[in-house]
Amino acid sequence: MTEPASKAAPDDYVTLTAAEQVLSGSGPKRGLARLWPFLGPAFIASIAYVDPGNFATNIQGGAQFGYRLLWVVVLSNLMAMLIQTLSAKVGIATGYNLAELCRLNYPRPLVWLMWVLMELVAMATDLAEFLGAAIGFNLLLGMPLGIAGLVTAVVTFLILMLQNRGFRPLEALITAMLGFIAVCYIIETILDRPAWGQVFYHAVVPSFAGAESVLLATGILGATVMPHVIFLHSSLTQGRIVVKDPVQRRRLFHFEIADVTIAMAVAGFVNAAMLIMAAATFHKSGLVHVGSIEEAHRTLEPLLGNWARWIFALSLLAAGLASTTVGTMAGQVVMQGFLRFHIPIWLRRLATILPSLVVIFIGLDPTRTLVLSQVVLSFGLPFAVIPLIHFSSRSDLMKELVNRPATTAVACVVAALIVLLNLYLLYQTLWGG
Repeated sequence: MTEPASKAAPDDYVTLTAAEQVLSGSGPKRGLARLWPFLGPAFIASIAYVDPGNFATNIQGGAQFGYRLLWVVVLSNLMAMLIQTLSAKVGIATGYNLAELCRLNYPRPLVWLMWVLMELVAMATDLAEFLGAAIGFNLLLGMPLGIAGLVTAVVTFLILMLQNRGFRPLEALITAMLGFIAVCYIIETILDRPAWGQVFYHAVVPSFAGAESVLLATGILGATVMPHVIFLHSSLTQGRIVVKDPVQRRRLFHFEIADVTIAMAVAGFVNAAMLIMAAATFHKSGLVHVGSIEEAHRTLEPLLGNWARWIFALSLLAAGLASTTVGTMAGQVVMQGFLRFHIPIWLRRLATILPSLVVIFIGLDPTRTLVLSQVVLSFGLPFAVIPLIHFSSRSDLMKELVNRPATTAVACVVAALIVLLNLYLLYQTLWGG
């Protein structure tokens, strides 16, 4: 049975009651009404996969190399689906999030090392997300970047206050923002008229074009398979709907698979559309050195018309605000899980925005900083993915939801690909010339 719904906020009460009915067999037998109570956690997690870091890496990748790196977006999204499914399953099966499991099962020095690494990842994450939202305000309203950064901090704090009303209002807002971004890119894709033959070819045929393409590919991977959100997703499912019966727990996990599949499919479409837009406009027009989000915004108007420019800016703003909110939530989970230490959300928000404000006020190139931040994320991935595979394959922890051998094998291949791509990037950067 589910946890008593009487403890929940009003919106959550309705959701938990409907979930209990479905899991017990007395709810709707088919259709969206049956799935609806379980949708939400993956949509919060998926917003991190369409953050402004994706804008930076995908625009540069598409402008410089056309459709060539589209396969990286597709592969990264498939990896993300698997990894987020495992993360959701760990929360459901154990009642702990990934950071808590690390604290309970690993030596203390390793736990502290992982916490430091994940805090650095959280800073790199928030750097991309916060800068993106600030750039969005700057492009839309003409605000100086410093003021736009302060406005971003205030707005994201207001969004985070929705947590006081339970999990459902925040899930609804983040899902709406993801839907808005997707609609923006549907419009962009219609306007830019891509070469669909090349799109389908490069979506499945891997290729690189020198060290810079490897750097961007690693950034795309870091921006798509996000280490901090692996920890967050397990937290979102660990206490949302709690069931003890093994049959109901399997049923709950199947609904979470649907949640992940739908949310990550939307995020994957947006990621692909970003790169396709850059390839079909900038690369096709010979503008292979579109080096910043601001330049991309300006250049879209003569290529596609005024609407495309504003749609792009609005989608960037929505992505920045939603993802920096999710990033702050993930930072809370990491600190509380690894250290059992909780700080007020406003203090966490202040700590994570400081590096972003420093970048803004000392005048560093925002887009290049975004790309490099995504590379930092990619190097942090093994420290999230490997523990996730370890715990999800332990039958003493996972019980009936333990990974099948084939699932563990595929997950190990994913982890190996992540590590090898990063090693290749390091080699190309240091010795590739």
